Amino acid sequence: MKKALIIGGGFAGCSTAHMLALEGGWDVTLVEAGPFLGGGCKTLYWGGHPYTFGPRHFLTRNEAAFAYLDKYCPLRRCADHVFLTYVERDAAFYSYPIHRDDIERMPDRDQIHRELAERPTHIAPTDFEDFWIKSVGRTLYDKYINTYSTKMWQVGNNTEIDTFNWSPKGVTIKDGPREAWDIAISAFPKAANGYDDYFALATASAKVLLNTRVDAYDLPNKSVTLAGERRSFDIIVNTIPPDTVMNYAYGELPFIGRDFLKIVLPVEEVLPSNIYFLYYPNQEIFTRIVEYKKFYRGHKSPTTLLGLEIPSNNGRLYPLPIKRHRDLADRYFADMPDGVFSIGRAGSYRYEVDIDDCLEQSMDIVAKLR
Repeated sequence: MKKALIIGGGFAGCSTAHMLALEGGWDVTLVEAGPFLGGGCKTLYWGGHPYTFGPRHFLTRNEAAFAYLDKYCPLRRCADHVFLTYVERDAAFYSYPIHRDDIERMPDRDQIHRELAERPTHIAPTDFEDFWIKSVGRTLYDKYINTYSTKMWQVGNNTEIDTFNWSPKGVTIKDGPREAWDIAISAFPKAANGYDDYFALATASAKVLLNTRVDAYDLPNKSVTLAGERRSFDIIVNTIPPDTVMNYAYGELPFIGRDFLKIVLPVEEVLPSNIYFLYYPNQEIFTRIVEYKKFYRGHKSPTTLLGLEIPSNNGRLYPLPIKRHRDLADRYFADMPDGVFSIGRAGSYRYEVDIDDCLEQSMDIVAKLR
């Protein structure tokens, strides 16, 4: 029987384990450094309230990825979900992505209209700030993007960010329907414990080693050392940062982490029914507030839980969207031998990789192995 090692038990690792099991003929070992499977999509509890580490709705344009996950983890579509952002200088909430209808409510709407009219016909941006100013003008950029992105990425200026294909959510400025993604599916599991049952199902045929780290990596020989024992495999699927499994040969890849504050309030709900979370692009230290009852629809309680996300150096969670760092990651990928795959947000070193992308990457690996 062919042997596979999967490093990391988040969505990418679990879905690959599941798809290899569906293919048959694979002896799968999955190694996870933490005490549970699921990574940031694992359902945790605070004050009796279920939550995940940030909003983990399943957002996709890929019907095949949706059908696959819905089959094994029944999903509820969140068709009513609208994003809002709070602009402190206007003391107002507006839609995000930026919507033309909201401009008429803004005190500086005449200036904004002038800037929109003066936008260049052909945008050839040099950096993230230049991209946004050329797309929406300086005023809207300062309201929605400038401070949010500098605190999100812990940079002094958005000119340091020189990739921008990952932003925004489909458009820079919207007309028409106000849903966040009009051409995408937004969904969340129907189960009271979110995605957890899928993680258990996906790894049911695998040997799962929790609270376990690889002692040493030898990717050219598709071997690792576990608990002092050298073990070899036919393939290795990596979902953790590529510098780790390549023994930091070219240096360390930078990531942004998160501090996460949980607040229980003595009311049944705080946000309007179609508002699941809010963006804050001002001088607050946090970037988002999530009300988890909006996702866990079956959860009933006279109180409610809010989660506040604060960018920090706590954890290697979000790869930086900066070209020199991506180039370094690509150097690691170029040196990975045949039979070694690196997927998932951390493993791909791409911030834009989400749950649906993890599923697509797992499907791609299985297709290549046939």
